Amino acid sequence: MIRFFVSTWENFKEYIVLVILLIASLILLSQNSSQGIQRVRSIAFGTFASVTSIFTDFFNVSSLKNENENLRRTNAELMLQLSRLREYGIVNEELKSLLALKDSSKFPLIPATIVSKSLSKSQGTITINAGKIQNVKIGMPVITDKGLLGIIYNVADNYSIARTLNNIDLKVTVKSERTRENAIMKWNGNWLVMVNVPKTYDLKKGDRIVTSEISSIIPFPLPVGVVYEIGNVEMGIFNEVKVQPFVDFQKVENLFILGIVKSKEIDNIEFNFLNKQ
Repeated sequence: MIRFFVSTWENFKEYIVLVILLIASLILLSQNSSQGIQRVRSIAFGTFASVTSIFTDFFNVSSLKNENENLRRTNAELMLQLSRLREYGIVNEELKSLLALKDSSKFPLIPATIVSKSLSKSQGTITINAGKIQNVKIGMPVITDKGLLGIIYNVADNYSIARTLNNIDLKVTVKSERTRENAIMKWNGNWLVMVNVPKTYDLKKGDRIVTSEISSIIPFPLPVGVVYEIGNVEMGIFNEVKVQPFVDFQKVENLFILGIVKSKEIDNIEFNFLNKQ
């Protein structure tokens, strides 16, 4: 309040002095009852009323301006708080799902967060904040609570790069969960597609697609997506099947690296088996 009065005095001291002088003059004029003085007094009172009205309007506008500024500030603060709460809510739901996945899995899961993403339409990659120190190895699957996201292909001490399913260099053996029929799935630049699918396969739109046990990369079935469209190739004996992935590559932020590499496991099993012969 003191600051307001000081600021008002600094900006309008000339007008304030004028008002004080007018008030003093009116007081002196009111003591004289002559006709000429009454006429002057009438003019002075009219001037004083106009000046008073101007100051009243100024203070009203100034007060309204301050109220509007405070309201805008409050709205901005509420917007920021709401944005934070929404973000925390989204992240917490994702983290809770991931924690539930970790608690229910018998396989080692290494938690990580995406630190950057490739914007390439055909070479989808993500950089994550876990590496050799966290026991991440090349070939490990990257997953969320929704399903398969990609495969680790480059590892540093504290960071790793994974090819996502929307990368033309990544091919995965998958199967229909309903019919158990296998096929190779890859990214064609626009869609995940199962290629060279025999027309004799009984695939239907909506069929759930998972990774196949015969894959040399992923050791057991992981959810991938659902059949979106079956393209009927007129020539030949094969169809191309579009798959809608479960994982939204653009929105995912938190994930797990599945701490197992099938090819090394197979090598170890076969090595131990041969040593026993």
